[in-house]
Amino acid sequence: MKRDGRLIVALDVDSYRAAARLVKQLTPSVKIFKVGSILFTQCGPKIINYIHKKGGKVFLDLKYNDIPNTVAGAAMEATRLGVYMLNVHALAGKAAMQATVEAVSQEAKKHHLFKPIVIAVTILTSLQDEDLGDLGLTGRVHDNVMRLATLAKEAGLDGIVCSPQEIKMIKDAFGDRFVTVTPGIRPAWAS
Repeated sequence: MKRDGRLIVALDVDSYRAAARLVKQLTPSVKIFKVGSILFTQCGPKIINYIHKKGGKVFLDLKYNDIPNTVAGAAMEATRLGVYMLNVHALAGKAAMQATVEAVSQEAKKHHLFKPIVIAVTILTSLQDEDLGDLGLTGRVHDNVMRLATLAKEAGLDGIVCSPQEIKMIKDAFGDRFVTVTPGIRPAWAS
């Protein structure tokens, strides 16, 4: 994944040992590492602390999706952990996204911490137009991404996760300062 042209390496492994080995091998060349739900569930904050110890930054990719109070509370905890970036699911709604932005900003200020970049997942990049009806959504993926990106922007988020094909439309609509994070391509041997 990239942010502003910078590489974010996804630690899509299922053990602390494997993740630590990758972080050790790739730092200081790589500055940002993505910790997703599998690794975080297995390791918890221990892996975040290790990445920080090695001089790296963490994109905590847990796609928070719950009631506003719960999403905001989880994001506050991530702020206390010192993550660089975190994401919420736009389908949690505008109130949840607004509560998250407010909670993260207040927590960072209160404890003199870095305020994480908060981005929204709009439509999962694995979904196609034909999948949306099953979710109760109408229109094409493109239309829903734009609608949810607009909601995220209105809620005060810093950007969104999107497919590489959506970057231009997002930048055209919201400007270059609106962060776009795109999933990378896995080599065939990594499947």
